[in-house]
Amino acid sequence: MTAQETQWLHQIIAAEELHVLFQPIVDANQQAIYGYEALIRGPSTSPLHSPLRLFDVATQAGLLVELDLLCRRLAIRRFAELALPGLLFLNVMPLTIVERDFREGLTLGFIQESGLPPERVVIELTEHVPIHDYDLMRQAVAHYRDMGFQVALDDLGAGHSSLRHWAELRPDFVKLDRHFISGIDQEPAKREFLRSILDVAKSLDCQLIAEGVETAAEHLCLWELDRGLALLQGFYFARPSVQPPVQLNTLLPATTQLKTPAGRTAHTILRSVEAVAPSVSVPTLAERFRETPHLRCVAVIEQGVPIAVVRRNGFLTLFTNPYSHSLYAKRCVLDIADRKMLVAAADMPLETLSQQLTDSRDIEQEDFVIVDGEGQYLGMGNIVDLLREITAIQVRQARHANPLTGLPGNILINETLTAYLSQGNGFAAAYVDLDNFKAFNDAYGYARGDHVIISLSRLLQAQVESAGGFIGHIGGDDFMMLLPLEHWESVCQQILASFEVMAPSFYEEEDRQRGGLSIESRQGGVSFFPFVSVSVAVKPISDPGHCKALDIASQLSELKHQAKKIAGNSLFVERRGCCVGP
Repeated sequence: MTAQETQWLHQIIAAEELHVLFQPIVDANQQAIYGYEALIRGPSTSPLHSPLRLFDVATQAGLLVELDLLCRRLAIRRFAELALPGLLFLNVMPLTIVERDFREGLTLGFIQESGLPPERVVIELTEHVPIHDYDLMRQAVAHYRDMGFQVALDDLGAGHSSLRHWAELRPDFVKLDRHFISGIDQEPAKREFLRSILDVAKSLDCQLIAEGVETAAEHLCLWELDRGLALLQGFYFARPSVQPPVQLNTLLPATTQLKTPAGRTAHTILRSVEAVAPSVSVPTLAERFRETPHLRCVAVIEQGVPIAVVRRNGFLTLFTNPYSHSLYAKRCVLDIADRKMLVAAADMPLETLSQQLTDSRDIEQEDFVIVDGEGQYLGMGNIVDLLREITAIQVRQARHANPLTGLPGNILINETLTAYLSQGNGFAAAYVDLDNFKAFNDAYGYARGDHVIISLSRLLQAQVESAGGFIGHIGGDDFMMLLPLEHWESVCQQILASFEVMAPSFYEEEDRQRGGLSIESRQGGVSFFPFVSVSVAVKPISDPGHCKALDIASQLSELKHQAKKIAGNSLFVERRGCCVGP
Protein backbone atom coordinates (compact mmCIF):
# COMPACT_ATOMS: atom_id res chain seq x y z
CA MET A 1 0.00 0.00 0.00
CA THR A 2 1.48 3.34 -1.08
CA ALA A 3 0.79 6.82 0.28
CA GLN A 4 -0.84 7.69 -3.04
CA GLU A 5 -3.22 4.72 -2.77
CA THR A 6 -4.14 5.69 0.79
CA GLN A 7 -4.86 9.25 -0.34
CA TRP A 8 -7.02 7.96 -3.19
CA LEU A 9 -8.94 5.70 -0.80
CA HIS A 10 -9.78 8.57 1.58
CA GLN A 11 -10.89 10.71 -1.38
CA ILE A 12 -13.06 7.92 -2.83
CA ILE A 13 -14.84 7.31 0.47
CA ALA A 14 -15.31 11.02 1.21
CA ALA A 15 -16.64 11.86 -2.28
CA GLU A 16 -18.41 8.50 -2.79
CA GLU A 17 -16.56 8.11 -6.11
CA LEU A 18 -17.57 4.53 -6.79
CA HIS A 19 -19.28 2.99 -9.83
CA VAL A 20 -21.95 0.31 -9.36
CA LEU A 21 -22.25 -2.39 -12.03
CA PHE A 22 -24.78 -5.21 -12.17
CA GLN A 23 -24.38 -8.69 -13.66
CA PRO A 24 -27.53 -10.77 -14.26
CA ILE A 25 -28.10 -14.17 -12.67
CA VAL A 26 -30.30 -16.17 -15.04
CA ASP A 27 -32.85 -18.90 -14.40
CA ALA A 28 -32.42 -21.46 -17.18
CA ASN A 29 -35.69 -23.20 -16.38
CA GLN A 30 -37.80 -20.04 -16.48
CA GLN A 31 -35.88 -18.45 -19.39
CA ALA A 32 -35.64 -15.23 -17.38
CA ILE A 33 -33.35 -13.07 -15.28
CA TYR A 34 -33.54 -14.21 -11.66
CA GLY A 35 -31.60 -11.35 -10.12
CA TYR A 36 -28.42 -9.26 -10.25
CA GLU A 37 -25.15 -9.22 -8.38
CA ALA A 38 -24.00 -5.69 -7.55
CA LEU A 39 -20.29 -5.14 -8.31
CA ILE A 40 -18.13 -2.14 -7.42
CA ARG A 41 -15.38 -0.38 -9.38
CA GLY A 42 -13.19 2.51 -8.30
CA PRO A 43 -12.61 5.59 -10.50
CA SER A 44 -11.13 4.57 -13.85
CA THR A 45 -8.39 7.18 -13.51
CA SER A 46 -7.25 5.94 -10.10
CA PRO A 47 -4.89 3.11 -9.07
CA LEU A 48 -7.85 1.66 -7.14
CA HIS A 49 -10.11 0.99 -10.14
CA SER A 50 -9.79 -2.77 -9.61
CA PRO A 51 -12.09 -3.99 -6.80
CA LEU A 52 -9.38 -6.39 -5.60
CA ARG A 53 -6.88 -3.59 -5.11
CA LEU A 54 -9.54 -1.27 -3.72
CA PHE A 55 -10.52 -3.67 -0.95
CA ASP A 56 -6.93 -4.77 -0.26
CA VAL A 57 -5.90 -1.17 0.36
CA ALA A 58 -9.01 -0.60 2.50
CA THR A 59 -8.12 -3.64 4.61
CA GLN A 60 -4.56 -2.45 5.14
CA ALA A 61 -5.73 1.09 5.96
CA GLY A 62 -8.32 -0.12 8.48
CA LEU A 63 -11.18 1.29 6.40
CA LEU A 64 -12.74 -1.94 5.17
CA VAL A 65 -15.94 -1.51 7.20
CA GLU A 66 -16.46 2.09 5.98
CA LEU A 67 -15.84 1.11 2.35
CA ASP A 68 -18.11 -1.94 2.56
CA LEU A 69 -21.00 0.07 4.00
CA LEU A 70 -20.59 2.75 1.33
CA CYS A 71 -20.62 0.11 -1.45
CA ARG A 72 -23.74 -1.43 0.03
CA ARG A 73 -25.62 1.88 0.24
CA LEU A 74 -24.72 2.93 -3.31
CA ALA A 75 -25.62 -0.50 -4.76
CA ILE A 76 -29.05 -0.52 -3.10
CA ARG A 77 -29.80 3.01 -4.24
CA ARG A 78 -28.74 2.35 -7.84
CA PHE A 79 -30.67 -0.94 -8.03
CA ALA A 80 -33.82 0.91 -6.97
CA GLU A 81 -33.19 3.77 -9.43
CA LEU A 82 -32.88 1.35 -12.37
CA ALA A 83 -36.02 -0.53 -11.23
CA LEU A 84 -34.34 -3.82 -12.07
CA PRO A 85 -36.43 -7.01 -11.79
CA GLY A 86 -35.74 -9.95 -9.50
CA LEU A 87 -33.42 -10.15 -6.54
CA LEU A 88 -30.46 -7.97 -5.60
CA PHE A 89 -27.41 -9.99 -4.53
CA LEU A 90 -25.51 -7.65 -2.26
CA ASN A 91 -21.88 -8.39 -1.39
CA VAL A 92 -21.31 -8.02 2.36
CA MET A 93 -18.13 -8.55 4.36
CA PRO A 94 -18.65 -10.77 7.43
CA LEU A 95 -16.37 -8.36 9.32
CA THR A 96 -18.82 -5.53 8.68
CA ILE A 97 -21.72 -7.59 9.95
CA VAL A 98 -20.16 -8.41 13.29
CA GLU A 99 -18.59 -4.97 13.84
CA ARG A 100 -21.44 -2.57 12.95
CA ASP A 101 -24.34 -3.71 10.82
CA PHE A 102 -25.58 -6.42 13.18
CA ARG A 103 -25.83 -3.86 15.99
CA GLU A 104 -27.01 -0.81 14.06
CA GLY A 105 -29.30 -2.28 11.36
CA LEU A 106 -27.64 -0.18 8.63
CA THR A 107 -28.56 -2.41 5.69
CA LEU A 108 -32.22 -2.40 6.67
CA GLY A 109 -32.05 1.38 6.84
CA PHE A 110 -30.55 1.59 3.34
CA ILE A 111 -33.30 -0.72 2.06
CA GLN A 112 -36.08 1.31 3.66
CA GLU A 113 -34.68 4.53 2.18
CA SER A 114 -34.74 3.00 -1.30
CA GLY A 115 -38.25 1.59 -1.02
CA LEU A 116 -37.14 -1.99 -1.72
CA PRO A 117 -38.72 -4.78 0.34
CA PRO A 118 -36.13 -6.86 2.26
CA GLU A 119 -37.48 -10.02 0.56
CA ARG A 120 -35.85 -8.86 -2.70
CA VAL A 121 -32.37 -8.59 -1.19
CA VAL A 122 -29.90 -11.43 -0.75
CA ILE A 123 -27.01 -10.83 1.63
CA GLU A 124 -24.03 -12.40 -0.16
CA LEU A 125 -21.26 -13.14 2.34
CA THR A 126 -17.98 -12.30 0.61
CA GLU A 127 -14.72 -12.85 2.46
CA HIS A 128 -11.45 -10.99 2.50
CA VAL A 129 -10.61 -12.25 5.97
CA PRO A 130 -11.56 -15.59 7.58
CA ILE A 131 -14.51 -16.03 9.94
CA HIS A 132 -13.34 -16.67 13.49
CA ASP A 133 -16.52 -16.34 15.56
CA TYR A 134 -19.11 -18.68 14.10
CA ASP A 135 -21.51 -18.20 17.02
CA LEU A 136 -21.67 -14.47 16.32
CA MET A 137 -22.01 -15.06 12.56
CA ARG A 138 -24.89 -17.49 13.10
CA GLN A 139 -26.64 -14.85 15.23
CA ALA A 140 -26.08 -12.23 12.52
CA VAL A 141 -27.42 -14.49 9.75
CA ALA A 142 -30.49 -15.32 11.85
CA HIS A 143 -30.97 -11.60 12.46
CA TYR A 144 -30.94 -10.88 8.71
CA ARG A 145 -33.43 -13.66 8.04
CA ASP A 146 -35.76 -12.32 10.74
CA MET A 147 -35.80 -9.01 8.87
CA GLY A 148 -36.78 -10.75 5.62
CA PHE A 149 -33.41 -11.01 3.86
CA GLN A 150 -32.09 -14.19 2.27
CA VAL A 151 -28.45 -15.23 2.64
CA ALA A 152 -25.91 -16.48 0.08
CA LEU A 153 -22.41 -17.87 0.49
CA ASP A 154 -20.08 -16.54 -2.21
CA ASP A 155 -17.22 -18.33 -4.03
CA LEU A 156 -17.53 -21.79 -2.51
CA GLY A 157 -14.15 -23.47 -2.91
CA ALA A 158 -12.08 -20.28 -3.08
CA GLY A 159 -10.12 -18.29 -0.52
CA HIS A 160 -11.23 -18.76 3.08
CA SER A 161 -14.60 -20.23 2.06
CA SER A 162 -15.13 -23.82 3.08
CA LEU A 163 -17.76 -26.47 3.55
CA ARG A 164 -17.78 -25.53 7.23
CA HIS A 165 -19.30 -22.14 6.35
CA TRP A 166 -22.06 -23.98 4.52
CA ALA A 167 -22.71 -26.35 7.39
CA GLU A 168 -22.55 -23.65 10.08
CA LEU A 169 -24.54 -20.87 8.38
CA ARG A 170 -27.01 -22.89 6.25
CA PRO A 171 -27.36 -20.22 3.50
CA ASP A 172 -30.30 -20.05 1.08
CA PHE A 173 -27.89 -19.85 -1.89
CA VAL A 174 -24.34 -21.05 -2.49
CA LYS A 175 -22.33 -19.59 -5.37
CA LEU A 176 -19.77 -22.01 -6.75
CA ASP A 177 -16.42 -20.42 -7.57
CA ARG A 178 -15.78 -19.90 -11.28
CA HIS A 179 -12.72 -22.18 -11.15
CA PHE A 180 -15.00 -25.23 -11.06
CA ILE A 181 -17.05 -24.04 -14.07
CA SER A 182 -14.25 -22.87 -16.34
CA GLY A 183 -13.58 -25.63 -18.87
CA ILE A 184 -15.98 -28.05 -17.16
CA ASP A 185 -16.91 -29.43 -20.58
CA GLN A 186 -13.30 -30.62 -20.96
CA GLU A 187 -12.50 -31.79 -17.40
CA PRO A 188 -14.34 -34.86 -16.04
CA ALA A 189 -12.99 -34.22 -12.51
CA LYS A 190 -14.83 -30.90 -12.33
CA ARG A 191 -18.05 -32.57 -13.42
CA GLU A 192 -17.70 -35.18 -10.66
CA PHE A 193 -17.05 -32.44 -8.10
CA LEU A 194 -20.13 -30.52 -9.23
CA ARG A 195 -22.30 -33.65 -8.98
CA SER A 196 -21.20 -34.04 -5.35
CA ILE A 197 -21.89 -30.39 -4.55
CA LEU A 198 -25.34 -30.64 -6.16
CA ASP A 199 -26.15 -33.61 -3.90
CA VAL A 200 -25.15 -31.59 -0.83
CA ALA A 201 -27.22 -28.62 -2.00
CA LYS A 202 -30.31 -30.76 -2.48
CA SER A 203 -29.94 -32.39 0.94
CA LEU A 204 -29.62 -28.98 2.62
CA ASP A 205 -32.48 -27.43 0.59
CA CYS A 206 -30.11 -24.83 -0.81
CA GLN A 207 -29.98 -23.38 -4.32
CA LEU A 208 -26.65 -23.59 -6.14
CA ILE A 209 -25.54 -20.78 -8.46
CA ALA A 210 -22.85 -21.59 -11.03
CA GLU A 211 -20.60 -18.57 -11.59
CA GLY A 212 -18.24 -17.98 -14.49
CA VAL A 213 -20.20 -19.56 -17.37
CA GLU A 214 -18.40 -18.10 -20.39
CA THR A 215 -18.98 -20.44 -23.34
CA ALA A 216 -21.84 -22.30 -24.99
CA ALA A 217 -19.98 -25.57 -24.38
CA GLU A 218 -19.76 -24.89 -20.63
CA HIS A 219 -23.45 -24.04 -20.44
CA LEU A 220 -24.42 -27.09 -22.48
CA CYS A 221 -22.32 -29.31 -20.20
CA LEU A 222 -24.05 -27.89 -17.09
CA TRP A 223 -27.47 -28.46 -18.66
CA GLU A 224 -26.61 -32.06 -19.51
CA LEU A 225 -25.10 -32.66 -16.07
CA ASP A 226 -28.21 -31.75 -14.07
CA ARG A 227 -31.40 -30.02 -15.21
CA GLY A 228 -31.92 -28.91 -11.61
CA LEU A 229 -28.93 -26.56 -11.86
CA ALA A 230 -31.00 -23.63 -13.09
CA LEU A 231 -29.27 -20.53 -11.67
CA LEU A 232 -26.28 -19.45 -13.78
CA GLN A 233 -24.06 -16.37 -14.02
CA GLY A 234 -21.27 -15.41 -16.39
CA PHE A 235 -20.07 -13.57 -19.49
CA TYR A 236 -21.96 -16.05 -21.72
CA PHE A 237 -25.19 -14.35 -20.64
CA ALA A 238 -24.04 -10.79 -19.90
CA ARG A 239 -21.03 -8.87 -18.65
CA PRO A 240 -21.27 -6.54 -15.64
CA SER A 241 -22.76 -3.24 -16.79
CA VAL A 242 -23.96 0.08 -15.45
CA GLN A 243 -27.13 -0.44 -17.53
CA PRO A 244 -27.73 -4.21 -17.40
CA PRO A 245 -30.34 -5.97 -19.55
CA VAL A 246 -33.77 -6.56 -18.02
CA GLN A 247 -34.60 -9.45 -20.33
CA LEU A 248 -32.66 -12.58 -21.19
CA ASN A 249 -31.09 -12.27 -24.65
CA THR A 250 -29.35 -15.65 -24.79
CA LEU A 251 -31.81 -18.46 -25.49
CA LEU A 252 -31.18 -21.41 -23.20
CA PRO A 253 -31.60 -24.92 -24.62
CA ALA A 254 -33.23 -26.33 -21.48
CA THR A 255 -36.64 -24.87 -22.18
CA THR A 256 -36.44 -23.26 -25.60
CA GLN A 257 -39.96 -23.02 -26.99
CA LEU A 258 -40.94 -23.81 -30.55
CA LYS A 259 -41.77 -20.69 -32.51
CA THR A 260 -45.25 -19.62 -33.50
CA PRO A 261 -46.17 -20.79 -37.02
CA ALA A 262 -46.16 -18.16 -39.74
CA GLY A 263 -49.29 -16.01 -39.70
CA ARG A 264 -50.15 -16.50 -36.01
CA THR A 265 -49.94 -12.91 -34.83
CA ALA A 266 -51.93 -10.50 -32.66
CA HIS A 267 -54.21 -9.94 -35.66
CA THR A 268 -55.37 -13.55 -35.24
CA ILE A 269 -57.13 -12.67 -31.98
CA LEU A 270 -58.32 -9.18 -32.99
CA ARG A 271 -61.87 -8.29 -31.91
CA SER A 272 -63.61 -5.29 -33.44
CA VAL A 273 -64.65 -3.05 -30.55
CA GLU A 274 -65.82 0.50 -31.25
CA ALA A 275 -63.57 3.04 -29.53
CA VAL A 276 -64.67 6.34 -27.96
CA ALA A 277 -63.37 9.90 -28.23
CA PRO A 278 -61.83 11.59 -25.17
CA SER A 279 -64.73 14.05 -25.00
CA VAL A 280 -67.48 11.40 -24.70
CA SER A 281 -69.39 11.89 -21.45
CA VAL A 282 -69.15 9.39 -18.63
CA PRO A 283 -72.95 8.79 -18.57
CA THR A 284 -72.87 7.95 -22.30
CA LEU A 285 -70.23 5.29 -21.76
CA ALA A 286 -72.06 4.02 -18.67
CA GLU A 287 -75.17 3.47 -20.78
CA ARG A 288 -73.12 1.56 -23.36
CA PHE A 289 -71.68 -0.76 -20.68
CA ARG A 290 -75.19 -1.40 -19.33
CA GLU A 291 -76.59 -2.21 -22.77
CA THR A 292 -73.65 -4.48 -23.70
CA PRO A 293 -73.02 -6.94 -20.83
CA HIS A 294 -70.18 -8.72 -22.65
CA LEU A 295 -68.26 -5.46 -23.27
CA ARG A 296 -65.12 -5.66 -21.11
CA CYS A 297 -62.86 -2.83 -22.22
CA VAL A 298 -63.13 0.25 -24.47
CA ALA A 299 -60.24 2.16 -26.02
CA VAL A 300 -60.11 5.95 -25.95
CA ILE A 301 -58.60 7.24 -29.20
CA GLU A 302 -57.49 10.64 -30.44
CA GLN A 303 -56.99 11.07 -34.18
CA GLY A 304 -57.13 7.30 -34.50
CA VAL A 305 -54.36 6.65 -31.95
CA PRO A 306 -55.20 4.92 -28.63
CA ILE A 307 -54.33 7.09 -25.62
CA ALA A 308 -56.13 5.24 -22.78
CA VAL A 309 -58.62 2.50 -21.97
CA VAL A 310 -61.69 2.21 -19.78
CA ARG A 311 -62.13 -1.19 -18.16
CA ARG A 312 -65.63 -2.35 -17.24
CA ASN A 313 -64.94 -3.45 -13.67
CA GLY A 314 -63.05 -0.33 -12.69
CA PHE A 315 -65.55 1.91 -14.42
CA LEU A 316 -68.61 0.42 -12.70
CA THR A 317 -67.04 0.78 -9.25
CA LEU A 318 -67.30 4.55 -9.76
CA PHE A 319 -71.07 4.22 -9.33
CA THR A 320 -71.25 2.42 -6.02
CA ASN A 321 -72.80 5.24 -3.97
CA PRO A 322 -75.90 7.45 -4.42
CA TYR A 323 -73.87 10.54 -5.28
CA SER A 324 -71.89 8.96 -8.12
CA HIS A 325 -74.24 9.99 -10.93
CA SER A 326 -74.22 13.65 -9.99
CA LEU A 327 -70.46 13.51 -9.36
CA TYR A 328 -69.65 12.18 -12.85
CA ALA A 329 -72.60 13.55 -14.83
CA LYS A 330 -70.55 16.29 -16.47
CA ARG A 331 -67.20 14.50 -16.65
CA CYS A 332 -65.68 13.11 -19.86
CA VAL A 333 -64.22 9.61 -20.21
CA LEU A 334 -60.61 10.82 -20.40
CA ASP A 335 -60.94 12.05 -16.80
CA ILE A 336 -61.52 8.54 -15.52
CA ALA A 337 -59.65 6.46 -18.17
CA ASP A 338 -56.53 4.44 -17.46
CA ARG A 339 -53.53 5.59 -19.49
CA LYS A 340 -51.59 2.45 -18.50
CA MET A 341 -52.34 -0.05 -21.23
CA LEU A 342 -50.61 -2.66 -23.31
CA VAL A 343 -50.55 -1.84 -27.04
CA ALA A 344 -49.67 -4.62 -29.49
CA ALA A 345 -48.92 -4.29 -33.19
CA ALA A 346 -51.16 -6.47 -35.34
CA ASP A 347 -48.14 -8.26 -36.83
CA MET A 348 -46.62 -9.11 -33.43
CA PRO A 349 -46.03 -12.89 -33.07
CA LEU A 350 -48.21 -14.44 -30.39
CA GLU A 351 -45.28 -15.68 -28.28
CA THR A 352 -43.86 -12.12 -28.20
CA LEU A 353 -47.25 -10.77 -27.14
CA SER A 354 -47.48 -13.41 -24.43
CA GLN A 355 -44.04 -12.40 -23.11
CA GLN A 356 -45.03 -8.73 -23.04
CA LEU A 357 -48.13 -9.57 -21.04
CA THR A 358 -46.04 -11.58 -18.61
CA ASP A 359 -43.58 -8.70 -18.16
CA SER A 360 -46.21 -5.95 -17.69
CA ARG A 361 -46.62 -6.41 -13.95
CA ASP A 362 -48.10 -2.94 -13.30
CA ILE A 363 -50.76 -3.13 -16.02
CA GLU A 364 -54.06 -4.99 -15.87
CA GLN A 365 -53.60 -7.78 -18.38
CA GLU A 366 -57.05 -9.10 -19.29
CA ASP A 367 -57.50 -6.81 -22.32
CA PHE A 368 -55.07 -5.00 -24.61
CA VAL A 369 -55.19 -2.66 -27.60
CA ILE A 370 -54.19 -3.79 -31.12
CA VAL A 371 -52.90 -1.25 -33.67
CA ASP A 372 -51.63 -1.30 -37.25
CA GLY A 373 -48.09 -0.55 -38.37
CA GLU A 374 -48.69 3.22 -38.08
CA GLY A 375 -50.13 3.01 -34.56
CA GLN A 376 -53.74 3.44 -35.67
CA TYR A 377 -56.41 1.67 -33.62
CA LEU A 378 -57.75 -1.60 -35.05
CA GLY A 379 -59.53 -3.28 -32.13
CA MET A 380 -59.04 -5.12 -28.83
CA GLY A 381 -57.44 -8.39 -27.80
CA ASN A 382 -58.25 -10.57 -24.81
CA ILE A 383 -55.92 -12.77 -22.82
CA VAL A 384 -58.35 -15.71 -22.92
CA ASP A 385 -58.24 -15.70 -26.74
CA LEU A 386 -54.44 -15.47 -26.61
CA LEU A 387 -54.17 -18.47 -24.27
CA ARG A 388 -56.56 -20.46 -26.45
CA GLU A 389 -54.44 -19.78 -29.57
CA ILE A 390 -51.14 -20.54 -27.85
CA THR A 391 -52.52 -23.77 -26.42
CA ALA A 392 -53.68 -24.86 -29.87
CA ILE A 393 -50.24 -24.03 -31.30
CA GLN A 394 -48.45 -25.96 -28.56
CA VAL A 395 -50.67 -29.01 -29.06
CA ARG A 396 -49.98 -28.98 -32.78
CA GLN A 397 -46.25 -28.46 -32.28
CA ALA A 398 -46.08 -31.28 -29.76
CA ARG A 399 -47.87 -33.55 -32.21
CA HIS A 400 -45.35 -32.78 -34.96
CA ALA A 401 -42.21 -32.51 -32.82
CA ASN A 402 -39.47 -35.12 -32.76
CA PRO A 403 -40.16 -37.28 -29.68
CA LEU A 404 -36.48 -37.59 -28.70
CA THR A 405 -35.38 -33.95 -28.82
CA GLY A 406 -38.68 -32.06 -28.80
CA LEU A 407 -37.50 -30.07 -31.83
CA PRO A 408 -39.81 -29.42 -34.80
CA GLY A 409 -40.16 -32.47 -37.04
CA ASN A 410 -40.47 -32.73 -40.81
CA ILE A 411 -43.93 -31.17 -41.20
CA LEU A 412 -42.95 -28.08 -39.19
CA ILE A 413 -39.55 -27.92 -40.93
CA ASN A 414 -41.21 -27.82 -44.36
CA GLU A 415 -43.74 -25.21 -43.22
CA THR A 416 -41.00 -23.01 -41.77
CA LEU A 417 -38.80 -23.36 -44.85
CA THR A 418 -41.75 -22.38 -47.05
CA ALA A 419 -42.43 -19.37 -44.80
CA TYR A 420 -38.77 -18.28 -45.07
CA LEU A 421 -38.98 -18.47 -48.86
CA SER A 422 -42.25 -16.52 -49.00
CA GLN A 423 -40.79 -13.66 -46.95
CA GLY A 424 -38.32 -12.97 -49.74
CA ASN A 425 -35.31 -12.31 -47.49
CA GLY A 426 -32.07 -14.15 -47.99
CA PHE A 427 -31.02 -16.91 -45.58
CA ALA A 428 -28.76 -19.95 -45.38
CA ALA A 429 -30.13 -23.50 -45.22
CA ALA A 430 -27.91 -26.12 -43.59
CA TYR A 431 -28.04 -29.89 -43.14
CA VAL A 432 -26.32 -31.34 -40.07
CA ASP A 433 -25.56 -34.96 -39.30
CA LEU A 434 -23.12 -37.14 -37.37
CA ASP A 435 -20.20 -39.18 -38.74
CA ASN A 436 -19.17 -42.53 -37.20
CA PHE A 437 -22.42 -42.52 -35.23
CA LYS A 438 -23.54 -46.02 -36.24
CA ALA A 439 -20.31 -47.52 -34.86
CA PHE A 440 -20.82 -45.62 -31.59
CA ASN A 441 -24.46 -46.73 -31.36
CA ASP A 442 -23.54 -50.37 -32.04
CA ALA A 443 -20.73 -50.35 -29.48
CA TYR A 444 -22.43 -48.51 -26.63
CA GLY A 445 -26.14 -49.13 -27.24
CA TYR A 446 -29.08 -46.95 -28.23
CA ALA A 447 -29.37 -45.19 -24.84
CA ARG A 448 -25.84 -43.78 -25.13
CA GLY A 449 -26.55 -43.02 -28.78
CA ASP A 450 -29.66 -41.06 -27.84
CA HIS A 451 -27.57 -39.09 -25.35
CA VAL A 452 -25.24 -38.02 -28.17
CA ILE A 453 -28.16 -36.93 -30.36
CA ILE A 454 -29.76 -34.96 -27.52
CA SER A 455 -26.43 -33.30 -26.71
CA LEU A 456 -26.01 -32.28 -30.34
CA SER A 457 -29.57 -30.97 -30.48
CA ARG A 458 -29.00 -28.75 -27.42
CA LEU A 459 -25.76 -27.43 -28.87
CA LEU A 460 -27.55 -26.60 -32.13
CA GLN A 461 -30.38 -24.90 -30.23
CA ALA A 462 -28.03 -22.75 -28.16
CA GLN A 463 -26.15 -21.55 -31.24
CA VAL A 464 -28.91 -21.32 -33.85
CA GLU A 465 -31.62 -19.64 -31.82
CA SER A 466 -29.25 -17.10 -30.28
CA ALA A 467 -28.55 -16.02 -33.89
CA GLY A 468 -32.27 -15.71 -34.60
CA GLY A 469 -32.48 -18.84 -36.75
CA PHE A 470 -34.53 -22.04 -36.83
CA ILE A 471 -33.54 -25.60 -35.94
CA GLY A 472 -35.50 -28.75 -36.76
CA HIS A 473 -34.87 -32.49 -36.26
CA ILE A 474 -35.37 -34.43 -39.49
CA GLY A 475 -34.87 -37.76 -37.75
CA GLY A 476 -32.08 -39.99 -36.43
CA ASP A 477 -28.91 -37.91 -36.32
CA ASP A 478 -30.01 -35.48 -39.07
CA PHE A 479 -30.97 -31.84 -38.43
CA MET A 480 -31.96 -28.82 -40.54
CA MET A 481 -30.91 -25.26 -39.74
CA LEU A 482 -32.16 -21.99 -41.26
CA LEU A 483 -29.82 -19.10 -40.47
CA PRO A 484 -29.48 -15.36 -41.26
CA LEU A 485 -27.03 -14.75 -44.09
CA GLU A 486 -24.85 -12.51 -41.93
CA HIS A 487 -24.45 -15.10 -39.14
CA TRP A 488 -24.47 -18.57 -40.71
CA GLU A 489 -20.70 -19.00 -41.00
CA SER A 490 -19.86 -18.00 -37.41
CA VAL A 491 -22.70 -20.20 -36.10
CA CYS A 492 -21.48 -23.23 -38.06
CA GLN A 493 -17.87 -22.73 -36.98
CA GLN A 494 -18.91 -22.48 -33.32
CA ILE A 495 -20.96 -25.68 -33.63
CA LEU A 496 -18.01 -27.56 -35.14
CA ALA A 497 -15.55 -26.27 -32.53
CA SER A 498 -17.89 -26.99 -29.60
CA PHE A 499 -18.77 -30.51 -30.75
CA GLU A 500 -15.10 -31.36 -31.26
CA VAL A 501 -14.55 -30.53 -27.59
CA MET A 502 -17.66 -32.46 -26.48
CA ALA A 503 -17.15 -35.65 -28.49
CA PRO A 504 -14.46 -37.38 -26.37
CA SER A 505 -16.67 -37.15 -23.26
CA PHE A 506 -19.16 -39.57 -24.84
CA TYR A 507 -16.59 -42.41 -24.75
CA GLU A 508 -15.23 -44.68 -22.06
CA GLU A 509 -11.73 -43.81 -20.85
CA GLU A 510 -10.02 -46.65 -22.76
CA ASP A 511 -11.63 -45.63 -26.06
CA ARG A 512 -10.97 -41.98 -25.28
CA GLN A 513 -7.27 -42.71 -24.96
CA ARG A 514 -7.29 -44.52 -28.32
CA GLY A 515 -9.20 -41.71 -30.03
CA GLY A 516 -12.13 -43.88 -31.07
CA LEU A 517 -13.53 -47.42 -31.32
CA SER A 518 -12.08 -50.65 -32.67
CA ILE A 519 -14.96 -52.90 -33.81
CA GLU A 520 -14.71 -56.45 -35.07
CA SER A 521 -16.79 -57.22 -38.15
CA ARG A 522 -18.73 -60.45 -38.79
CA GLN A 523 -15.91 -61.59 -41.04
CA GLY A 524 -13.41 -61.29 -38.19
CA GLY A 525 -11.70 -58.13 -39.38
CA VAL A 526 -11.22 -55.13 -37.09
CA SER A 527 -12.13 -51.59 -38.17
CA PHE A 528 -11.22 -48.40 -36.33
CA PHE A 529 -13.77 -45.58 -36.07
CA PRO A 530 -12.58 -42.17 -34.79
CA PHE A 531 -14.69 -40.03 -32.43
CA VAL A 532 -18.14 -39.05 -33.67
CA SER A 533 -17.97 -35.78 -35.57
CA VAL A 534 -20.35 -33.34 -37.23
CA SER A 535 -20.75 -32.70 -40.96
CA VAL A 536 -22.51 -29.48 -41.96
CA ALA A 537 -23.62 -28.79 -45.53
CA VAL A 538 -24.70 -25.19 -46.19
CA LYS A 539 -26.49 -23.54 -49.08
CA PRO A 540 -26.70 -19.72 -48.88
CA ILE A 541 -29.88 -18.50 -50.58
CA SER A 542 -29.74 -14.83 -51.53
CA ASP A 543 -32.75 -14.87 -53.89
CA PRO A 544 -35.51 -17.02 -52.34
CA GLY A 545 -38.06 -16.01 -54.97
CA HIS A 546 -36.87 -18.66 -57.42
CA CYS A 547 -36.54 -21.49 -54.89
CA LYS A 548 -38.85 -24.21 -53.68
CA ALA A 549 -38.70 -26.03 -50.37
CA LEU A 550 -38.45 -29.50 -51.92
CA ASP A 551 -35.58 -28.40 -54.20
CA ILE A 552 -33.62 -27.04 -51.24
CA ALA A 553 -34.14 -30.21 -49.21
CA SER A 554 -33.03 -32.34 -52.14
CA GLN A 555 -29.91 -30.28 -52.79
CA LEU A 556 -28.93 -30.25 -49.12
CA SER A 557 -29.16 -34.03 -49.03
CA GLU A 558 -26.69 -34.20 -51.92
CA LEU A 559 -24.39 -31.62 -50.32
CA LYS A 560 -24.36 -33.64 -47.11
CA HIS A 561 -22.60 -36.49 -48.92
CA GLN A 562 -19.89 -34.04 -50.04
CA ALA A 563 -19.43 -32.83 -46.46
CA LYS A 564 -19.14 -36.40 -45.15
CA LYS A 565 -16.21 -37.06 -47.47
CA ILE A 566 -14.16 -34.63 -45.37
CA ALA A 567 -12.65 -36.30 -42.31
CA GLY A 568 -13.55 -34.97 -38.86
CA ASN A 569 -15.82 -32.05 -38.10
CA SER A 570 -16.41 -30.50 -41.50
CA LEU A 571 -18.22 -27.70 -43.31
CA PHE A 572 -19.14 -27.88 -47.01
CA VAL A 573 -20.66 -24.81 -48.67
CA GLU A 574 -22.50 -24.78 -52.01
CA ARG A 575 -22.04 -21.37 -53.60
CA ARG A 576 -23.22 -22.11 -57.16
CA GLY A 577 -26.48 -20.41 -58.04
CA CYS A 578 -29.66 -20.78 -56.04
CA CYS A 579 -32.04 -23.60 -56.78
CA VAL A 580 -32.93 -25.90 -59.64
CA GLY A 581 -36.59 -26.16 -60.40
CA PRO A 582 -39.41 -24.78 -62.52
